[in-house]
Amino acid sequence: MSGARAVQLLFAILAVGLWYFATETGAVSPLFLPAPNDVAAALIGLVRTDEFWSAIRVTLTTIATAYALAVITGVLTGYALTRSRLLTRAFEPLVSGAFAIPITLFFPLFILFFGIGPESKLAYGAVYGFFPVALNTVAGFANVDRRLVDAARSMGIGPAGILRHVLFPAAFPVILTGLRIGFFICFASVLGGEAISSASGIGHNIALAAELFEPAQMYAWIVCVVIAALALNGAVSAIDRRFHET
Repeated sequence: MSGARAVQLLFAILAVGLWYFATETGAVSPLFLPAPNDVAAALIGLVRTDEFWSAIRVTLTTIATAYALAVITGVLTGYALTRSRLLTRAFEPLVSGAFAIPITLFFPLFILFFGIGPESKLAYGAVYGFFPVALNTVAGFANVDRRLVDAARSMGIGPAGILRHVLFPAAFPVILTGLRIGFFICFASVLGGEAISSASGIGHNIALAAELFEPAQMYAWIVCVVIAALALNGAVSAIDRRFHET
């Protein structure tokens, strides 16, 4: 085990230990922080229900679809803007400025147009995830050394070949950063949207458990989110490491 993994494991053990100590000593009310064994029992009970797997399916499908839309539109928009220096200078600040606006303020509009079903969270996540993907795509393509492009043209390579063999490989490390940021923004946006207003999904069940004063159930759902986030982060990190090793 690497030193970093050992530190992470030690931190997790320490966090659970503090959690157990706080609940066993009564330092924190069970209404705000239930005991770890109560949360574990609630989680085991959830996994055995169809409701759990239905919520998982709705949330993961929404996240995957929102992210796919964000990637496709973000990469295509970013690449199109870099085909002209005028377009880059004119629209890159506009995209950056729009990204600086808290899109959460406009979430009621998504509800108004798409309803409280998964469609509104899908649109919300896709729009929020679009910006980091587009901005990093612009940065990646715009900063490719023009001498590489000129050299490829002098060797008779056409536009498609330049994109495939010169532009995209040179820009991909920066684009990959945008893809990673966009993914976790999509993840957080969909879950946040489900918690605010939804009829299904993990976020909806977290909010519902809080409204019904079922803290163990609420924390069980939160544990599911934490596990999913850690697993996805590990997968993305592994892809990132593999790319930089090649």
